[in-house]
Amino acid sequence: MSHWSVEAAKQWNQFAADWHARSTAMWETGSRRTVLPMFMRHVQPDAGPVLDAGCGDGYASCKLAANGYRVEGVDIAEEMIRLAHERVRGTDLSVRFQTGDVSALPFADASFGGILCINVTEFTPSPLTALRELHRLLIPGGVLLLGILGPTAGPRAHSYRRLYGEETIQNTMMPWEAKQLAAENGFRLLEEEPVYKEGVPAELAGRLSAELREALSFLTLFALEKVPG
Repeated sequence: MSHWSVEAAKQWNQFAADWHARSTAMWETGSRRTVLPMFMRHVQPDAGPVLDAGCGDGYASCKLAANGYRVEGVDIAEEMIRLAHERVRGTDLSVRFQTGDVSALPFADASFGGILCINVTEFTPSPLTALRELHRLLIPGGVLLLGILGPTAGPRAHSYRRLYGEETIQNTMMPWEAKQLAAENGFRLLEEEPVYKEGVPAELAGRLSAELREALSFLTLFALEKVPG
């Protein structure tokens, strides 16, 4: 792995316990509550296996498996994968976990009918490389649900120390950049859904352009279809 990836694994291992303590709330009532409903609108269980790229402690993977999906979960942090294995132990869910770098994954071309990748590409040294890898892994017509941190997201603080010339584990890609990058590299946008911090009235956001909604977002979700051919 690159120096960036080694450092990312180290830091996410350190964050794992806190992440695990908050994951249920994040997925059920917090910033990620709309992610799985959106994924399930675009990817059916019979589309084939699905990949949870950057699966963390496996919460979303297990929720998908409980809804009939066959799931492969990968994460760069060994401690996250240990927690994921603990979560699935003793169940009969169709889910497997392993460590892996989203920029170079150990799966054959066109292995997955759908891919979930939430707030992961911002933590890679090359979002383009990661996006192309996810494209490679999708079947033609398969759907990638990509989540990108918006300008108001607190986790963007991971990139702050770059201003002092220090190496960080987070790039500064914005939602509009991710959307354009995907469009230029074999994906077609099916749906875009912003997630806001508390304090942004829905009636206000609904009147804004897509660009302004992204600008207010904590997170923006993009459902992206792999263009056949």
